[in-house]
Amino acid sequence: MNYRKIIHVDMDAFYASVEQLDNPELRGLPIAVGGNEVRGVISAASYEARKFGVRSALTGSIAIKRCPNLIFVKPRFERYKEISKMVHSIFYEYTNLVEPLSLDEAFLDVTENKKSMKSASLIAEEIRLKIFEKTGLTASAGISTNKFIAKIASDYNKPNGQKTINPEEIESFIESLEIKKFFGIGQKTADKMYHLGIFTGLDLKQKNIEFLEEHFGNSAQHYYNISRGIHNSPVQPNRIPKSIAAERTFETNLTSEIFLKDKLNFIAEELDFRLKKRGVSGKTVTLKIKYSDFTVQTRSETLPYFISNKELILDASLKLLYQDKLRNSVRLIGVSMTNLNNKETKPKLIQLRFNF
Repeated sequence: MNYRKIIHVDMDAFYASVEQLDNPELRGLPIAVGGNEVRGVISAASYEARKFGVRSALTGSIAIKRCPNLIFVKPRFERYKEISKMVHSIFYEYTNLVEPLSLDEAFLDVTENKKSMKSASLIAEEIRLKIFEKTGLTASAGISTNKFIAKIASDYNKPNGQKTINPEEIESFIESLEIKKFFGIGQKTADKMYHLGIFTGLDLKQKNIEFLEEHFGNSAQHYYNISRGIHNSPVQPNRIPKSIAAERTFETNLTSEIFLKDKLNFIAEELDFRLKKRGVSGKTVTLKIKYSDFTVQTRSETLPYFISNKELILDASLKLLYQDKLRNSVRLIGVSMTNLNNKETKPKLIQLRFNF
């Protein structure tokens, strides 16, 4: 059987590691990139901070409670982009089939590669070594026959490690994997699966397609496939998303636009970060409101110019918020950007002999 050889490379705590690299005084200390003690959303956290439960998308006020000695550092996106270009240039030494997911991670299809190397695992080792020699930063990697498994594998031996899942190991690997570690299954979906008695890949695999369709609708086929290690999506060079969004679910339903305004400030900041992370801007702003009865309302506006700036995103979002009265109390609010300033290219699929 022919298999693809896919590598997922993920920089270790990228933004935080860059800050510690450039400022030796921060090394070994718990730091958070973005946010502050009073407000703001954290973009990244060092491994020292993660030990206290500090992570990205957490508000600064919560983070400081979890880690009183946390040091907040202002993001420097131009610096991150500079190092990202250096890292990606290494990827292209081995293959042109590179699918960037963000500044700090990418998929590589090395089935056929420029070095004529047969082992994907050795290629991953070389790439990680070159990244360290060129930037002073560490990266982790996952290697397998498809993107789904490679992505999961790259988290296994972090930081500064790698894991290979060979074809004959895929079935047992997936069956023993905790469902919350499945790439693409967030906390909300994981909680739903827990209630249905699904805790591992084996539990998911034992559910038939009819059961999955009943409980997960359009996602049923995807869950059915990944529980069997099936994921045929090829590495897509220059793949850029059609939309970028951020949203927040509240512990207590909110009844006033005044309270929602404060929440939108955090969401606009997070969306600003995600847009800059991708290096894109958008023209169409969409406000999503989910009410306590779970009905969803959207309001959109297309601007005459591209934006990726927090203040402009917030202005547009507030305009949409005040466009009409709330129908009910609100349990979730989100903002998405579409009509992005990018062009998608058609992916090329190569499938040759697999040899780890």
